[in-house]
Amino acid sequence: MATTNVTSEPSQSSAAAGAPLLLSLASLDHDSLERTLAHIAEAFPEQNLIVATPDTSAASSSNGLRVVGYTPAAPSNGSWTLTAADFLNARELAQQHQARAILLIGAEAESLQPAALHALAHAVLNETNDVAVPRYDLPPRAGLVNSAILYPTTRALFGARPRFPLAVDLGLSARASEKLATAAQRFTAANQSDALIWPVAEAAVAGLSIAEVAAGTRTIPQPAAQDLNSLLAQVAGSLFADIDAKAAFWQRARVAQPSTLPRQQTGSEPVTSSEVQPMIESFRLAFGNLQEIWSLVLPPQSLFGLKRLAAMPPANFAMPDSLWARIIYDFVLAYRLRTINRGHLLGALTPLYLAWVASHLLQTSAGMDAERHVEAVAAAFEADKPYLVSRWRWPDRFNP
Repeated sequence: MATTNVTSEPSQSSAAAGAPLLLSLASLDHDSLERTLAHIAEAFPEQNLIVATPDTSAASSSNGLRVVGYTPAAPSNGSWTLTAADFLNARELAQQHQARAILLIGAEAESLQPAALHALAHAVLNETNDVAVPRYDLPPRAGLVNSAILYPTTRALFGARPRFPLAVDLGLSARASEKLATAAQRFTAANQSDALIWPVAEAAVAGLSIAEVAAGTRTIPQPAAQDLNSLLAQVAGSLFADIDAKAAFWQRARVAQPSTLPRQQTGSEPVTSSEVQPMIESFRLAFGNLQEIWSLVLPPQSLFGLKRLAAMPPANFAMPDSLWARIIYDFVLAYRLRTINRGHLLGALTPLYLAWVASHLLQTSAGMDAERHVEAVAAAFEADKPYLVSRWRWPDRFNP
């Protein structure tokens, strides 16, 4: 087949064809690509669309679809989430093929059902939204970094309710694609093609409309051979830097709009002491060893709350939602002020995150619906936002 290059100028023939919808896929093996193309054909039986894949050996016509291979302008080694390179490549492809909407589909795309693909496209094509974010149906214990940090922080600071602000799939209007590519270009120009981009925050700041669509079940790609410390440092560090860059926006008062989707009922799962005990012990060990670092970041009231938590027996181990919200906010501020080395700061967050996970698992095992607890955590972040705003503007009010 003829391979198009994402960096080339649009040809007259492609400009004339002018597909209204472009689907940009991550690299997939042959069988996964075939299953994904079958889902796309089922989702869009009569839609004029182009499917773009970096797998240049893909057939030019499959399942009645027009499939084009391309050489990425910004190669990416990332596989578990969308990165700066993905957004830059999507914009270039959309311009080349004169698409007015883009579906950016991440790794393990074959697990995304036809109904989800159709819903994402419908939100940006027929409902004129700029960004469509999927809401996945995940098991209660999946996506806990998102539940503990990404979702409540994004909701509280940016007034946006998508449950998965770092979703691996997105629907984008042409102008949203342009905005996200501009943000991505700052990283690709610095040879950081694998940097994370925060599409919900970018859309909120730009005044773009955001829709959340039901996406059903999906296999969420997992980072390859990355320990929790490294993963949490990468994700939290990127989020904290984005919060710093957008401070002028989120310091203004704003309230998250109610979600148009019904609240999920994820239920609860039993937990054994062997599952949570190592997390609790890791936190208790850190409480004894990281006092010097934590005392530079956290005010006395939070340290006292952690002392009480460390003394709790495992059966009653429960971190208050307000304490967790304040911990994250104080770490965001310490990241901004470079109170300590950022690598050490983010490493000191890991045992606190494990304490939250242990608390979450124990509470949900005792009968609380997991999603209800996540919503309560997000509400605590919203309630304590004035604390972050105050400390951001007057950080010397707490000077350990």
